[in-house]
Amino acid sequence: MKLLHFDDFRVGVLRGDAVVDVTDLLADIPRTGPNDVMRGLIERFEEYRGKLEKAAAEGKGIPLASVRIRPPLPRPGAIVCMAVNYMEDGTLTEKPVINAFQKTPSAIIGQGDTMVLPDVPAHVFEGEAELALVIGKRASNVPAEKAKDYIFGYMNFIDGSARGLPAPNNSFFQVKSRATFAPIGPFLVTADEVPDPQNLRVRLWVNGTVKQDFNTSDMAHDIPRCIEWMSSVQTLEPGDILATGTNHRGLSSLQDGDKVELEVEGMGRLAFKVQDELKRTWGRDTRLEHKEKGLDGPYTPQLTGKYSKAG
Repeated sequence: MKLLHFDDFRVGVLRGDAVVDVTDLLADIPRTGPNDVMRGLIERFEEYRGKLEKAAAEGKGIPLASVRIRPPLPRPGAIVCMAVNYMEDGTLTEKPVINAFQKTPSAIIGQGDTMVLPDVPAHVFEGEAELALVIGKRASNVPAEKAKDYIFGYMNFIDGSARGLPAPNNSFFQVKSRATFAPIGPFLVTADEVPDPQNLRVRLWVNGTVKQDFNTSDMAHDIPRCIEWMSSVQTLEPGDILATGTNHRGLSSLQDGDKVELEVEGMGRLAFKVQDELKRTWGRDTRLEHKEKGLDGPYTPQLTGKYSKAG
C-alpha cells in the first residue's frame, strides 16, 4: 500500500494514477497537527488495514495530477541518518565504522517543494539519494534478526548537505540540519510491498541528467544491522525516519534553478526545486568525475558568487 498526504494534509491511498481519500476513516485518531494522523495510522495499522484496502479498491479516485502532494511525514519525531554506509561500488577495502547523525524535523519538505541554499560559506551544496525506512513500533535494543518486524515502510529521502563549513570537525549539525534539507516522499510504501530492500536501484537526476545510480546491495551495514545499532543508542518511535546512507561517487553540486528527482525502485519519483538567492555556481562534475580528472579536493570548486575565490 502506498500512503500519502495531499492538499491540506488529508490522508490518501494511491491507486494507479489516482488517490483515494481515506481521511474520514481515520477520524478517531487524535489530531493536533499534520503529522498526528499518519503517525496514529502507523501505530494502529493492523486495525485500519482492511478498511483502507476496501476503500482503495472501491472508493472514488481523485486524479493525482490534480492534488498537491505533501510530505508523508511532515514532522517526524526523529530523523536519523546513517553516515558513510556504502562500500562505494566495492572500492572501499574495509567496512566503515558504523555511525549516524540526526537532522532536525524542520528540515522536511515534500514533492514539488523547494530546497533553499543558505547564505553560508559552504564549499558545495549536495543532495544525497537515499532509501529511508519508517519505524512501525517502539524500537529499543532490537536484535538484527528481529529488525524487520519494526519496519512499517520505506520511501525516498534526500540528505541535503552544506559541505566544508568552518570550523573543521565541527560539522554534522550545521552541515545537515538546515531548513528544507530533508526532502521525502512522494509516498510512504508499506513494507509488504518491498520484498527485498537490500536490492533496490537508486537513481538521482539533476536537470534530467543522471548523477547517482547505485543499488542498496552496496550498503556496508545492512538495514537490520542499522536498526540494531541505532536502537541500542536511542529508542525509535513509530513514524521516526531512519535514512540508510548513499553512494558518494555520484554526488554533484546543487545550485539555483535546479530540478532534482530521486527514484528508489518501487517508491515513486520525488521531485523538488533548488533556490539560491545568491545565484552561486559550481562545476557540475560528480565526485567520481572530479577524481578521475586528477583535480584537488573531493568537491567541484565554486565558480562564481559570494564566497568564491573570484568574489
